Parts: sequence; C-alpha cells; structure tokens
Amino acid sequence: MAGTTVADGGAVESSFVDAMMHCGVAEDSEQMRAALEHVRASMGQSKIAVFRHLFAGNEMEAARANEAFEAAYARAVDGGQISPMPGAEGALAELREMGVKVCLTTGFAPDTRNRILDALRWHSLVDLALSPSDAGRGRPFPDMILAAVLRLEVDAVREVAVAGDTVSDLLAGTRAGASIVAGVLTGAHGRADLETAPHTHILDSIAALPGVLRC
Repeated sequence: MAGTTVADGGAVESSFVDAMMHCGVAEDSEQMRAALEHVRASMGQSKIAVFRHLFAGNEMEAARANEAFEAAYARAVDGGQISPMPGAEGALAELREMGVKVCLTTGFAPDTRNRILDALRWHSLVDLALSPSDAGRGRPFPDMILAAVLRLEVDAVREVAVAGDTVSDLLAGTRAGASIVAGVLTGAHGRADLETAPHTHILDSIAALPGVLRC
C-alpha cells in the first residue's frame, strides 16, 4: 500500500524512528542509523519481522516496538498525512471495470491496514486486503499472494499480476508464479534496486498497470 497506492509523506520511516526511540534507541545513535539502513532495504516486509531482526530475536522488545510503530502510523493516518498516490484511485476503478479482482497486500498489521482503507474510503475499490498475519508470512514470501488466489477463487496463479514499489514485492510475485511482476517507481526503491530483482515490467506509477493488463 504505502509507496505503491498510498502516499504517506515518509510516515513509515518516521514511525520506525518513533518506535526505536520508544524502545530506548537514541535518535542520533549509530544503532539508529544501522536500523534505518535495514528498514529502507527491507521496505515492504512484515513490520514485526523487521523488528525481530533489529532486536536480534528478542520477541518482547520486537512486539513493544511494533506496537509503538502501529500507534505512530495510526497518528499519521488520523492526522491526514496519507493520500492516494496520483492515479491510484483511477487505476483501481479501471481494474474493477475490466473485471480484474483487486487485492491490496501490505506489511502493516490488519488494524493499520483497515485504518488506511477507512481514511481513504477505499473499501468499495478493492475486493480484498491482506496483511502477513492473514496469510502466514509476509513478503518476500509468496503467502499473501497465494492467499489472495484462494480467497478470490482465481483459477491459476498465471492469471495474477503483482505490482509493488519494493524488491520484496517483486520477489514475492515471482515466487508466487504471477505472470506479471511489475516494479513501481513511486516508493521505497528506485529503478536500480528494482532491476536487481526478477520482474516483467518497471512502471512509472500504478496508473500504468491497467494498460499493461490490456496488452
């Protein structure tokens, strides 16, 4: 969602900083700099999985940080910091008009995901929205995509198109067996990063996805 269909003005990264500070990591410390480097590289992955890595498997600290992250991001949503990416709403509507079933996948917890959908009033634009806890594992694993295939009663994974702004999105799409795996240049990872992962397309924005499916 964030970076592909949702613009948040950097709220993901700032919420990670808030969460790390909540757990006693100084804002200007080397630990914080190293943490942010990992956060940027792992954008798109399950937030709790990222915190487990940052806190070396300390489940209590990871859970505390994740809770603080979700609270910080919720404040950003409630404060009006999020908005649709340019062209996103039109693309979602066009896909639905084409008869394409639309699932949004995210590394956010379900409460945060639903808060975003509520704030943007997108429930009527999508058929399904999934978080890692709904499927098993988050990106770069294919679980959310495969869960969407089952829940939306898609006949074959070759009928799936995956689009996302991170390397993890592209890895998940490829591992799921999707026929279209498109990197989107509006979010966390630039062209050079996305081109290191298997993909079929690199798109300027999600607005281009309906055109790809029409070809």
